[in-house]
Amino acid sequence: MKSPSCERPLAFHCRPLQPVKMDNRCHCAASSDRLSNPILFNILSQMDNSKPSQNCFNSIPHRCNCELRQTVCLKRPSEICKEASAVLVKTVHFMKNLPAFNQMPPNDQFALLKSSWAPLFILGLAQERVDFEVTDTPADSMLKKILLNRQESPEMEREQPTMAGVSKLKSCLKKFWSLDLSPKEYAYLKGTTIFNPDVPDLKAALFVEGLQQEAQHALSEVVQLLHPGHQERFARILLTASTLQSITPSLITELFFRPVIGQADLLELLVDMLFCR
Repeated sequence: MKSPSCERPLAFHCRPLQPVKMDNRCHCAASSDRLSNPILFNILSQMDNSKPSQNCFNSIPHRCNCELRQTVCLKRPSEICKEASAVLVKTVHFMKNLPAFNQMPPNDQFALLKSSWAPLFILGLAQERVDFEVTDTPADSMLKKILLNRQESPEMEREQPTMAGVSKLKSCLKKFWSLDLSPKEYAYLKGTTIFNPDVPDLKAALFVEGLQQEAQHALSEVVQLLHPGHQERFARILLTASTLQSITPSLITELFFRPVIGQADLLELLVDMLFCR
C-alpha cells in the first residue's frame, strides 16, 4: 500500500521561482494610506469626479516625510558661507558694543551669548536679506565611512541639517521679509532677544528683565512712529520673533559654518570674538 505522500507529485517543488518585486513606494505614503479614513475615502470615490470642486484636494502639494528627513547642504557653500560669516561678525559686534551688556558679570554675558547668538544671527540673515538654496548631501563612500569610524567616536557625531529644519528657517526668514522691518526695528528687536531674563542662572536677572522691557518699549514707540495706524504690527513682530527659538543652533552651525571652521567649536570662537578687547 502506497503512503499518502506518494499518491501525487509535490507540485511546489517543481514550480518555477517567480521574480521578487521590489517595493519602491515611499513608506510615508503607504503609512498615510493605512491611516486614512476608509469611510470618507469610499464616499469621495463614489462622487462625480468630473466636477472640479471634488478634485481640488488632489492639487494640494504634499511633501513626503522621507524628503523632510533628507540631510542637505548648501548649494553654493563658498559664497553663502562668506555672507553668513560677515553676518555673524556683525552680530557679535552688536552685542559687544552694547554698554548695558558690558556692565553685566562675565558669566551672565556668556549665558546670554549662548542663548541668543543663533536667533540674533537669523535676524541678521533677515536684515541682510541673505537667501540660499540647499541640495541633498552626497553619500559618503564606503572607504570614507570606514576611516571616519576609526577616527571619530560616537560622541563626536553631529546632527546633520535636514530639509525640515531648512524649510523652517526659510519660512522664518520669509516672514521677516514680509514685515519689511526698518534698521531701528531690527535693532530694538535684537535688544529684546539678547536681554532674555528666562536664561537660567543669571546673577543679574532683574537687570536683564528691565533691559528687555526697555527694548520692547522702544520697539513699540518706533513702530508707532514709522507705521501709524497699524496697531497690529508690534504684535506681529513679536509673534514672528517667537519662531526664532524653534530653529536650533546646531542647524545654523552645521549648515553655514561647519564647512569653514571644520572640527572647531563655534561657541568657543564666539566667546573669543566677544571677550577679545
